[in-house]
Amino acid sequence: MDQIRQLLDHLNSAVETLDKTCTANGTKVPSLYEPFHPSSEAFRENPAAAQAAVLIGSAALQLAAVVLPPQISLYNIIGGLYHSAAIRTALESSVTEVLREAGPKGLHVDAIEEKTGIDAQKLGRCLRTLTVHHIYREVTPDVFTNTRLSSMLDTSKPSQDVIADPESKHTGLPALAGHHLDEIFKSSAYLWETLSDPQTGKSDEPGHAAVGKVLSNGKGFWEYLAQPDQKYRQKRFDMAMRASESFFPPKIFLQAYDWKSLPNDALVVDVGGGIGSVSMTLAKEHPNLKIIVQDQAYVVENGTKVWEAEFPDALNSGRVKFEVHDFFKPQPQKAVDVFLMKYVIHDWSDKYSTKILKQLRGSATPDTKLICLEAIIPYGCSVSNAVGHIAGATAPEAPEPLPAHWGLVSSIFYYMDMTMLVSNNAQERTIGQFEKLFKAAGWKITTVRRPSESVTLAAIEAVPI
Repeated sequence: MDQIRQLLDHLNSAVETLDKTCTANGTKVPSLYEPFHPSSEAFRENPAAAQAAVLIGSAALQLAAVVLPPQISLYNIIGGLYHSAAIRTALESSVTEVLREAGPKGLHVDAIEEKTGIDAQKLGRCLRTLTVHHIYREVTPDVFTNTRLSSMLDTSKPSQDVIADPESKHTGLPALAGHHLDEIFKSSAYLWETLSDPQTGKSDEPGHAAVGKVLSNGKGFWEYLAQPDQKYRQKRFDMAMRASESFFPPKIFLQAYDWKSLPNDALVVDVGGGIGSVSMTLAKEHPNLKIIVQDQAYVVENGTKVWEAEFPDALNSGRVKFEVHDFFKPQPQKAVDVFLMKYVIHDWSDKYSTKILKQLRGSATPDTKLICLEAIIPYGCSVSNAVGHIAGATAPEAPEPLPAHWGLVSSIFYYMDMTMLVSNNAQERTIGQFEKLFKAAGWKITTVRRPSESVTLAAIEAVPI
């Protein structure tokens, strides 16, 4: 009972904190049965309230694991495949849009079938399965309505439009969910076959990821998406990545480094910078910097169009330039003050990440800084003594009896890592893995900065060895 009482103490204390902060700033914790709206997250803007919410979630989930029969807890995880299958069915058939139009009283499965064409009885079983996770709600027998969670899948478009034109669903979080529930979900089923295969199990090659066994016929994920017959998935993936960008307020990139410390005309090279989203934030806030955004030819072409439309002065003045470059080849820029990379090396195994980092090391000066914006995977145990030599490397750890990484509330880190494993044969990394990787490529990690409003993004600063 001691562990249960400890968890209850954490819950009571955190609930009291959350109540006080919400009362003080006039916010409230939203109802589970109201549609999501960005304004409903206002209570998390207070750091104390946000931390209290994390503690409540972590303690409540562990409390359930303690008191439920272990076979139930285990099968809640094993049964995840059914939840994924059910939610994909609801997503692809546009149930959320149909229920939004029906209003809070909900809609009978027979009426949902009339709009979606999906068998009422079978679809109803999928929706009822999802209600155990509060994704949809059964208000009366066979009548379902949206919840705060299911409304996250809403494209905000008329249901008849997205049903008639499925590609129009490629927007925001629904596109990201569709990507994970399609190619990633299917590939995950073959992870064991991939790891136990002598040819692929210990390979670093992108084509030897699980996606290569089930979908891409041995091609790497990027090569697979580039095929002419994968335009639907390519478009959805592009929109999914744009949705991911929206998770990061622009100001967190400004917290990644002391940009004001750089002299006038300092050169920042955004390696694999895509259309230059991060660089645009920097260019607007720090007009004294010179910036070069490097990527593949088609990406550079798209990026140039974006800047011509949104920030033409930066291009016309020459302060910002785009450059076609393959980051596996020698880096053409030499007098660089800062190399910047955002979510680049997580797409590659250690073999290929080392190649990328070595090319940057080869052109670095003794004063060059490397800033990598990446997720840092938390350990499941306390590591403050092990990584204390790197400033900022230790993330806030949960109080006992909670696991150091806060349990299920931090699961997004591990889902990201598994996504990289099954799709790219790549990985997210712990700080220890980053340190080993950087050292092998000639870099020393000196500082880790964790922007205040980012759950998953950290800035890793390194200098040449």
